[in-house]
Amino acid sequence: MGAQALTTSELLGLLLGVATAGQTATETATDVLHRAGGSLRRLSQMPIATLVGLPGLGEARALAVHAALELGRRQSAESAEEGEPMRGPRDVWRFYGPRMEGLTVEEFRVAVLDSQHRLERDVLVSRGILNSSLVHPREVFREAIAERAASLVLVHNHPSGDPTPSPDDRAITSQLVAAGRLLDIPIQDHVVIGRGRFLSFAEAGLL
Repeated sequence: MGAQALTTSELLGLLLGVATAGQTATETATDVLHRAGGSLRRLSQMPIATLVGLPGLGEARALAVHAALELGRRQSAESAEEGEPMRGPRDVWRFYGPRMEGLTVEEFRVAVLDSQHRLERDVLVSRGILNSSLVHPREVFREAIAERAASLVLVHNHPSGDPTPSPDDRAITSQLVAAGRLLDIPIQDHVVIGRGRFLSFAEAGLL
């Protein structure tokens, strides 16, 4: 009946392969999922060293689990390809959500758009704690100028899952919007990616 007919534990059991420690592969998979609170997202965020310590998992199996979950994330991200129009925050979410909502660190990215609102380039500006020293207008607008961008959309994620903007988020946005006015490359929006949701500065009246 196909893979879609199997439970998550059964699919993970197929990935793990042969039985170990007196358990079937599906029973081992059920235990592993239980340690992750039944969540594949949480499982993908568990360090390899933690997975290796679980009964029935060695290093090779732990790596296989991480690799399979990363493949699933990438497949989901392929649903929206570069070059598609980004006319509003939901289009931004559709492209960036699968790529960023499960990250354990903050990433600040810039969507470089052409005059038809199509994504020309996705630029990673910084990875780590977000502050104004890491996100400088020079880094943000360098690629935009090179690409002769018509406009930009700022995008970053909150690993906590709550997309509510912080004071630093607001300060960085104000700084970049002002720089965009000077360079005649407007900032259309700043979209904060949370877990299963997002916040648009434009929609919230924060630009």
